[in-house]
Amino acid sequence: MRIAEIMTKQVRTVAPEMPADEAWELMRRSSIRHLVVLSNGYVVGVLSERDAGGKRGASLRAQSHVADLMTAHVATIDSDATVRKAANLMRGRTIGCLPVVDGSKLVGIVTASDLLELVGRGHARPQQAERRNLHHRVAHRKSHGAFGVW
Repeated sequence: MRIAEIMTKQVRTVAPEMPADEAWELMRRSSIRHLVVLSNGYVVGVLSERDAGGKRGASLRAQSHVADLMTAHVATIDSDATVRKAANLMRGRTIGCLPVVDGSKLVGIVTASDLLELVGRGHARPQQAERRNLHHRVAHRKSHGAFGVW
């Protein structure tokens, strides 16, 4: 399965110079945990709920801008990459989201919630092929019995 099949296409983005309080309010109103930070059309960071201090981070967000709190070293993934690659990348870096890019253009975002939803739906398990009936003859002699531990 490819990232393009499970990613969220409507990505909320903010500018690095936006006040952190406004970004927090956008996350709260939209019920999201990650904002992708764009500058001149390029991904320059991600602001997560944790970066912004959570519900009790008002003092951290006061007089701060998104650029002050965002994670600047962002891992991204291509839309044609596999879900397994995304999951391993997120687990290896202990991050909660990956901006999805085609070249340098932002086209979506994949979060841990997207991956959990996929697992919950059961798409990770391939369907079993139908088994053929085997017809063959076996000699039934007592001298060729099955011995030993199976």
